[in-house]
Amino acid sequence: MPEEELFKLEESRTRAEIAETLVDAAEQIESGAVQLEEPTAEQHVTIPETPQFEIELERLTDSETGEERYELEYEIRWTA
Repeated sequence: MPEEELFKLEESRTRAEIAETLVDAAEQIESGAVQLEEPTAEQHVTIPETPQFEIELERLTDSETGEERYELEYEIRWTA
């Protein structure tokens, strides 16, 4: 299945700013409609009542430097 990226935002933020964004996202998810915005892009999506929800925590280790990086992901999936 081909993948089409509709929206992406990646930037450094403080923990407080991230928490505020997640609280806003939670309120939108609960209402059933999510609006994603950044200066050059905007997307609106309706989320069904019972989508799939996944939480994933990964530790990635750079094979050359041994440096560890963590990724915490929250994912909501559904079919149209």
